[in-house]
Amino acid sequence: MLTFLMIGAHPDDMDLRASGLAMHLIEQGHKAVFLSVTNGNAGHMTMDKEALRLRRRQEMANAAAVYGLQYDTLDLDDGYLTADIPTREKLMRYIRTIRPDVIITHRSCDYHPDHRACGQLVNDCSYLVGVPLFCPDVPALRKAPVILFSEDGFTLPAPFRADVSVPCDACIERKIEGILQHKSQFYEWLPFDGNWTEVLESKTEEEATEHLKTRMRERFSQTVKQYPQRFPAGTQYGEVFQIDEYGGEMTEEIRRAMEG
Repeated sequence: MLTFLMIGAHPDDMDLRASGLAMHLIEQGHKAVFLSVTNGNAGHMTMDKEALRLRRRQEMANAAAVYGLQYDTLDLDDGYLTADIPTREKLMRYIRTIRPDVIITHRSCDYHPDHRACGQLVNDCSYLVGVPLFCPDVPALRKAPVILFSEDGFTLPAPFRADVSVPCDACIERKIEGILQHKSQFYEWLPFDGNWTEVLESKTEEEATEHLKTRMRERFSQTVKQYPQRFPAGTQYGEVFQIDEYGGEMTEEIRRAMEG
């Protein structure tokens, strides 16, 4: 059994980027764990931070139930994440507790400062995860995890490279169902922030849901359109990942588990 740890800066980050892979792995008997480094307590236009923190914790639990996986948070404040030593130590202890074979996270050239810090923190742990005298209270790993980046559209200092692809046609409706458990984001904050007029002007939650499902299907089909050579003919929806050279060596066993 392989263990995959998907580390996002916020609740819903890895839902969007890796939940199809997570469900695919679980069906094969592997383990998938989601970690949100922050608690997401800044992502709203009207709620107070503590109420939002509690609400987003429940949304994580609801999504976890859809995917059938463990969903944790380091409970750090949203918008204030930095790649400092105390946070590195906190993340290191968590990684060593989970003992993953593979870690998936953001690239450190993302638009959101929390995403950048999250990717930097994972890279900062990539070597030290095997150093016994760093965080000596938790046993060091003897084998460095493979590290992969989730997809983004940014081009500097280099564009995203699709090294591993995961078809998601079989699980797309469940993937969307899990994502939409984060109601504070997809029904409220993101439509407000991004001016999703079709959602904002919906008369009922059911109408909003249909618009959101259409938006999600378009997003995940775009991945296949952008990297058609990476997917079997006829694939409609997918996820792609880039190998991070700071991590352990990619193996055929891991690639088969992801792509097979």
